[in-house]
Amino acid sequence: MNTELQSWLGSEIESLKQQNLYKSPKILESPAGGRVKMNGKEVVNLSSNNYLGLANHPKVRQAAEEAIEKWGVGAGAVRWIGGTMSVHDELERKLAKFKKVEAVLVFTGGFTANSGCIPAVLTPEDVVISDELNHASIIDGVRLSPAKYKKSEGFVYDHKNMDHLEQILKNTQGFKKRMIITDGVFSMDGDIAPLPQIVELAERYNAFVMVDDAHASGVLGKNGAGTASHFDLYGRVDIQLGTLSKALGVVGGYIAGSALLKDWLINRGRPYLFSTAHPPMVAAALIAALDIMENDPEPMKRLWDNTRWWKSHLAEAGFDTMGSETPITPVFVGDEGKAQQMEKALWDEGVFALSIAYPTVARGKARLRTMPSAAHTEEDLGFALEAFKRVRDRI
Repeated sequence: MNTELQSWLGSEIESLKQQNLYKSPKILESPAGGRVKMNGKEVVNLSSNNYLGLANHPKVRQAAEEAIEKWGVGAGAVRWIGGTMSVHDELERKLAKFKKVEAVLVFTGGFTANSGCIPAVLTPEDVVISDELNHASIIDGVRLSPAKYKKSEGFVYDHKNMDHLEQILKNTQGFKKRMIITDGVFSMDGDIAPLPQIVELAERYNAFVMVDDAHASGVLGKNGAGTASHFDLYGRVDIQLGTLSKALGVVGGYIAGSALLKDWLINRGRPYLFSTAHPPMVAAALIAALDIMENDPEPMKRLWDNTRWWKSHLAEAGFDTMGSETPITPVFVGDEGKAQQMEKALWDEGVFALSIAYPTVARGKARLRTMPSAAHTEEDLGFALEAFKRVRDRI
C-alpha cells in the first residue's frame, strides 16, 4: 500500500476525531422497526427513515419472496440493454399514476436520481437557483452539470426567502433556462418548502421547478404523494424526485414528470445508463408497499399521531426542535462535542438518536436528529423522552 496515502488518511481521520466530527456506524442485527437490536443491544431507534414501518411489513416481504421464485435474484443487465423486466415497467406505471404525472423513471437510489437528472437537463447556457439548505445529493447533482450555480456568483437564495429568490430571478433573465430547485421537506431541519410561492415565481419569470421529495414521500399529500399533492400543485411542478428507500421501506429513487423528460433521461441519464437494474424482488416489494400506501391509511395516521406526541412532549420538556413541521425532529444542541456526548449517553440509556454535525449542518448547529415512525409505540416514545430528559440534565 502507498504509505503517503495511508499517512494522509490517518492524519485526516484523527483530525475528524479531534473536532468531534468522526462517525462510526452501528450494526443493525434485527429487522428495521421502532425497537431494534444494534451492536448486541436492544434500543429504541429514533434514527430510521422507515416512516411507515413498511421495511418489514408481511405483505412487502411476501411480494419479495414470490418475486425471487418467479424472477430470480438479479436483472442481469442495465435497464436499457436488457435489464428492464415487466415488474420494473409495472412499478413505473403505478408510480406515475400515484404521482399524477405522465411518466416516471426509476433509478437505483435517490442520490443517483438527482445526479442523473440534474446534469441531463442543463447546458452551459443555463443557471440553477438553489435553496441554501438543499440536500447533498442536489448539490452534487448541480456540480456535475455545466450550468452556472455558485453561491459566490449570486445563484443560491437564503433558506425559504422568497424575496431573495425573486431578486435572483430578476438578475438571471439572460440565461436560456433557469431551474429553481428545492427540497420539499428539508432533511436536517424538518421544515417544508414554500412550494406555492416558488411555483408562482417560476411561472411569473419563466423558470422551471424541480422539487426533491425524498422526505415528503409517504409523509405529505394524499396517501403520501408528496408536496405537489400537499399544496395541490398537480401539473405545475416540472420535475419531482421521490425516494423508494424511506417511507416505502425498500431502496431506490425516481424522477416523475413528462413523458418527454423520461425519454430524455433514458438516453442521457448516466446513472440509469450505466447501472444494473434493481433486483426484481426490489421492484415487486415496492409495488406491494405502494399498494399499502394507497389503500391503508393506518400507517400514515400512526406516523402523524406519533409525530405530534413526540414534538409536543419534547416542547413541554423544554427542548428546541428548530421549527420542524414533519416527522424529522431535530433536537438542537449547538456544540459538536456535547452532541456526540448526548448521543453516547442516550445509547447507554437504550436510545439510538444520531448526532448531526458539520459538514452535514453548519458549524455550531449540531443537533440530535430524531424521527418518530409508524413502527413506534407510545411506550417506545415515552421511554425515549425520559432518557432525553435524564441525559439533558447530566450534560
